[in-house]
Amino acid sequence: MREPPARFDPDPTLGREEMESLQRDIADAASFTDDLSFDPERVGEAGPDAPLVAGVDQAFRTDRDPEQAVSAVVLWRGGEVVERAHAVADCELPYIPGLLSFREAPSILAAFAELDREPDLALFDGSGRIHFRQAGLATHVGAALDLPSVGVAKSLLCGTPRESVAALPEGARVPIEVREGDDVDALVGTVIGYAFQSRQFPDSKRINPLYVSPGHRVSAGTAVDLVERCGGDYKLPEPTRLADAYADECKRAGRDG
Repeated sequence: MREPPARFDPDPTLGREEMESLQRDIADAASFTDDLSFDPERVGEAGPDAPLVAGVDQAFRTDRDPEQAVSAVVLWRGGEVVERAHAVADCELPYIPGLLSFREAPSILAAFAELDREPDLALFDGSGRIHFRQAGLATHVGAALDLPSVGVAKSLLCGTPRESVAALPEGARVPIEVREGDDVDALVGTVIGYAFQSRQFPDSKRINPLYVSPGHRVSAGTAVDLVERCGGDYKLPEPTRLADAYADECKRAGRDG
């Protein structure tokens, strides 16, 4: 992967105001429209010419001082794992809502640097444009690598669903928009992502939707299309589910070693 520009460095030693200012600069540099070098309808297909999707997730070694982030990247194409890479870095910042990228992005960028292949798209366990300053983890890393990216979060950080997201049927999409009073640096009425009901199993407790948002070089609507095309038998899209499992595997190996 290409070296990220220094101006996007997720430096955890910055002060809060400096971090928030950098996020606004990243949001200005990011693109929330489709700028893809691949056919999005081919995502999930097999074959050497099909798009290569990176799933990105983290695990944490809380028994270390300082705590360590174990970041995993799994390259996936047509249901098959093509390559895996991981990196470990000390967490120099506690979890602070809205500043996740300064805690996790250093190890994520290091994991991407270990890849032999360059992905066409990345799916992150975290938000993209659904963020107070429109610069969540998927936007920060996507803009730094100039890589089409999508945030796939399990909970809603900000913004307001256009309608109820309770007990949605499988496949349903509900726009997440900015309303008066929302703490989001975007115009009122802007659709910053979607609640997406990836799975809903009968005769089981209700499954909550995913919150999908564009990170970089992807529109909100296309972001959901891409996540749907990466779906498997579980709630999470398959690339991030595999990355979650690989991060846990690497975490256990470090503990056992």
